[in-house]
Amino acid sequence: MEVEEASTSTTGGGDTTDRAFSTARSRALYRFKQQNLPAWRPSLTPGSVITIFLVMGFFFIPMGLVCLHASESVVEIAYRYDVDCVPDSYKNDKVAYIKDSLVSKNCTRRIRVHKYMKAPIFVYYELDNFYQNHRRYVKSRNDKQLLYGLKQKDIGSCDPVQTANGLPILPCGLIAWSLFNDSFNFARRTEPLKLNRKNISWQSDREHKFGKDVYPFNFQNGSLIGGGSLNPKVPLSEQEDLIVWMRTAALPKFRKLYGVIEVDLDANDVVSMHIVNNYNTYSFGGRKRVILTTSKWLGAGKNSFLGLAYLVTGTSSLLLSILFALIHVRNPSNNICNI
Repeated sequence: MEVEEASTSTTGGGDTTDRAFSTARSRALYRFKQQNLPAWRPSLTPGSVITIFLVMGFFFIPMGLVCLHASESVVEIAYRYDVDCVPDSYKNDKVAYIKDSLVSKNCTRRIRVHKYMKAPIFVYYELDNFYQNHRRYVKSRNDKQLLYGLKQKDIGSCDPVQTANGLPILPCGLIAWSLFNDSFNFARRTEPLKLNRKNISWQSDREHKFGKDVYPFNFQNGSLIGGGSLNPKVPLSEQEDLIVWMRTAALPKFRKLYGVIEVDLDANDVVSMHIVNNYNTYSFGGRKRVILTTSKWLGAGKNSFLGLAYLVTGTSSLLLSILFALIHVRNPSNNICNI
């Protein structure tokens, strides 16, 4: 009998504990939903606000100057060739020139190196007024086909470039079909400059997005030809021009890597550029340039945006700290956070 009473007493105590725990949990959950739980809230005093803006100013301004210096130390040569490489007889009808297969598209131009360029020297082609970010253009591809080849039967996403002569196109889609096909070679005096065209694409793209046993098939065999052709004996994972082109640009003016010159160029060197001007940008008013540029720790090419952004942020923070300090000196009782 005593044992039973003890057992009953213990059970009653457990129920009380469970009810207390449940009540506490419900109360905590209610306070959490109402955002009434204890929390750390910073108290911004005039001194702390002024200090924060001062530290930001003293940090961002030197960083901006360093970034601008790195950008300005990059040596870059840009040459627009789409106009100069058109024969005089076609100056008034550039579209007819680019569509006439009987007219030679070879063009040689010379540029002078104005400052010493240390290898590696990156060669880019730049297109302007070309909207690779157009919704229909971006969607016109099939990533599974690029990886698995003709095993991928459903290529409806490649519309309107899916089949030709009743057979599927590989790679299909507008992006691959409009592949850039101008070519460039360089020489210094009579010495050709070796242009390395390996590893110009992202390694992750080569290894994971383009099949190593997938070969071009029925490409550019239709009645309407787009851009460049592909070697049907080379797998897509090694067609680096295509891999670079398939990574679409976000803006209508963009650069894509063409190759790397692995020798230094001295100041006042004259470089001959042998250009094959095949790509039709004349139908839509596009512009083409070839870019030679060195690189720094910020990357290849001049880009002053990051440095200017740091400078603007740092200067604004410094001016705000001075403004808040003057307000605090004039009216110490006023809370800056309420201004």
